[in-house]
Amino acid sequence: MAIRVVRLGSPRVAGEGVRVGTVRRPPRGVPKDEYASRDLYDVWLPELAPSEELLRRGRAAADERSWRAFVRAYRAEMKQPDRRHLLDLLAALSLTTSLAVGCYCADEQRCHRSILRELLAERGARIE
Repeated sequence: MAIRVVRLGSPRVAGEGVRVGTVRRPPRGVPKDEYASRDLYDVWLPELAPSEELLRRGRAAADERSWRAFVRAYRAEMKQPDRRHLLDLLAALSLTTSLAVGCYCADEQRCHRSILRELLAERGARIE
């Protein structure tokens, strides 16, 4: 039992469990009934994605300084009570069930899911 941090659309691994999309928008041009079969996500949780404004800043982060500013701002957004509660829930679930959380970005190191991984670990989540 653990949380796996994945790129949405990547092939699922055996025993991965429910895949949670932590993205601001659903995939374009994909019918809702095909999200799971295309290995995107089973459940959409946009509350754990960066806000629209912050998402633009993250994509535009060309250097380490601007990326660190994005990280600080995303962490600040995740301190909101509703988002803290969701992170706590996922961390607790990771102790008894397998699940995956993810985003579309190709490079996890320049994606909010790398920070999401840290936030979950800080809450005691079991991470694969």
